[in-house]
Amino acid sequence: MSQGFSIELYFDPALENQVLKAWNVLARRQISTQLIEIESRPHITLFSSPFLDPARLESVVKSFVSKQEPLPLSFSSFGTFPNEKNHLFLAPAPTMALLQFQAQLCEAIKKEGIEIGEEFKADAWIPYCAVAQQVPKTRMAEVFCVLRELKLPVSGYAMDIGLVEFSPVREHFSFGLGNAVEP
Repeated sequence: MSQGFSIELYFDPALENQVLKAWNVLARRQISTQLIEIESRPHITLFSSPFLDPARLESVVKSFVSKQEPLPLSFSSFGTFPNEKNHLFLAPAPTMALLQFQAQLCEAIKKEGIEIGEEFKADAWIPYCAVAQQVPKTRMAEVFCVLRELKLPVSGYAMDIGLVEFSPVREHFSFGLGNAVEP
């Protein structure tokens, strides 16, 4: 049974490999394997909803990405949210280009009559890339040490957008930024 859908921003291969390196170290140390187990891919979530029709979004996303260029990203810090889930993430520098990109995508989605949840509205969205989920409290410090070894900042480009259903992750479609709309 589907838990929901997300529109995800994917990275160039070098940046994706930097994130995967952290995932793999955490898996080898048996700290966190969930992202690998659900067959996720390193990403920043731009929009998420428990219910939607993928076919309804495909043309909207395709049209949106055709007008965009690859987006520079720099993961400059890491952190965790103040809740009991013990998720850790890499945080990109919140550039105006990244914030506008997400806001414009959500505006295009909203024009299709799809409701935008509070956490994805322009004044509330927090961009992040998950690196560990459900980390035991006793191992949080160890995860921070692993993430410090990444030697931040790590930089690259956002290259693609995809719509996935989860969990496990199943991609419905993806498009490269700046690519001409194909017939």
